[in-house]
Amino acid sequence: MTTDSIISKVWSFCHTLRDDGVGYGDYLEQLTYLIFLKMADEYSKPPYSRKVGVPARFAWPVMRPLKGAELEVHYVEALRSLGTEKGMLGQIFTKAQNKIQDPAKLARLIEMVDDISWVTLDADTKGDIYEGILEKNAEDTKSGAGQYFTPRALIKAMVECVAPEPGMSIADPACGTGGFFLAAYDYLLAHHQLNRDQKTFLKNQTFHGNEIVPGTRRLCLMNLFLHNIGEIDGNSLVSSTDALIASPSITVDYVLANPPFGKKSSMTFTNEEGEQEKEDLVYNRQDFWATTSNKQLNFLQHIRTLLKTTGRAAVVLPDNVLFEGGAGETVRKRLMETTELHTILRLPTGIFYANGVKANVLFFDNRPASKEVATKEVWYYDYRTNVHHTLKRKPLRLEDLREFIDCYNPTNRHKRKEAWHAEKNPTGRWRRFTHAELVARDKTSLDLFWLKDDSLADLDNLPEPSDLAEEIVENIEAGLASFRAVAAKLVM
Repeated sequence: MTTDSIISKVWSFCHTLRDDGVGYGDYLEQLTYLIFLKMADEYSKPPYSRKVGVPARFAWPVMRPLKGAELEVHYVEALRSLGTEKGMLGQIFTKAQNKIQDPAKLARLIEMVDDISWVTLDADTKGDIYEGILEKNAEDTKSGAGQYFTPRALIKAMVECVAPEPGMSIADPACGTGGFFLAAYDYLLAHHQLNRDQKTFLKNQTFHGNEIVPGTRRLCLMNLFLHNIGEIDGNSLVSSTDALIASPSITVDYVLANPPFGKKSSMTFTNEEGEQEKEDLVYNRQDFWATTSNKQLNFLQHIRTLLKTTGRAAVVLPDNVLFEGGAGETVRKRLMETTELHTILRLPTGIFYANGVKANVLFFDNRPASKEVATKEVWYYDYRTNVHHTLKRKPLRLEDLREFIDCYNPTNRHKRKEAWHAEKNPTGRWRRFTHAELVARDKTSLDLFWLKDDSLADLDNLPEPSDLAEEIVENIEAGLASFRAVAAKLVM
């Protein structure tokens, strides 16, 4: 089968199941289980002859010929049992459930998976198929999966700026479906001629992730595995533990991350009256500068502790991290004192599947302990003012961030050029501020803009009506999703 025919086949069956009420996310999960079992069977045979850990009674050849109710019973039992296994196998099948209620449709999906030799299929093809469905799943606003999906153009730009080197470790403490890992993997292969040891390290030891949502962690592991990262019979590269609970057991060379949106960390518990309540989580860590329930501030502090003294980070964080007082001010001051916070990219709205998010990318390098302040100046690139993106009609592309990457100057960021004045740079988006200027601001606010917002003064510069309409639709859908969540809790 050709690559195009495989992709077409996978997509067409996805649409068939959607007619039965099976969403992209549910389809992805079932596809994950079945591809994993099929690949395990392929690896168990010559020339590989590997012990993949799948119990004989649940192996692919046993399930393949089953039909009807017998297939359904066997499949449900297999999912439940495999979730108790160790390593990647157990992580893939944790809390697995059958979402395809029609045994005939399940048999057809098994047949489709069986027709393809997945082990011999190149990683790009397998990866493209899976990434494509992941993106479609993120677009499905009802599923809420978009919160785990960072725009791939933004991820690629961040990786290009950080420019990871072979033999170095990379972590993401909230890794979602693994977008940062895949982009770093592709960058390393494209920019370096790796020797045998470096390839082995890249495959098995480079990446360290955390993802507490079982379904998302499953998609991440399968996404990595289909891109040739990790081993089918190896340990999981993604931990199920909350990264914020305790100090990291290891430190790494790079952190690339987009921690989950929402300021508060919380857990649900049942009170004495049997009613469900939420309690804000406060992480009491000795290695944190400030104790707070603000999730983003906690992730920022944790990421700093994850870095080696020579480690580097690029992290997507919402605006509140830049201006919030109290713990926020403490964290900003200490971050600039102990690390070199050298770059802030201000992002536009309309690029995330969570609507209305105002976010930034903070780039900082860790430094050994010193009496001197590590941050001397911070360079800003304002890609928000007078910028309009929407998810469907005008999505963010890597080309849109090319000017920022050029200004960042990944080959030698110490030789940057300041050209924010209108006569030197028409866009005027690139400017630097000294540490003294920043700490003199109220609450050490890093929430800075200097460009004139044309839409506020000139009606001729408003976005296109179609773009405005799409933004309105996206905001209404986000509002409806919030109301549905509230309504669901009231029913409980």
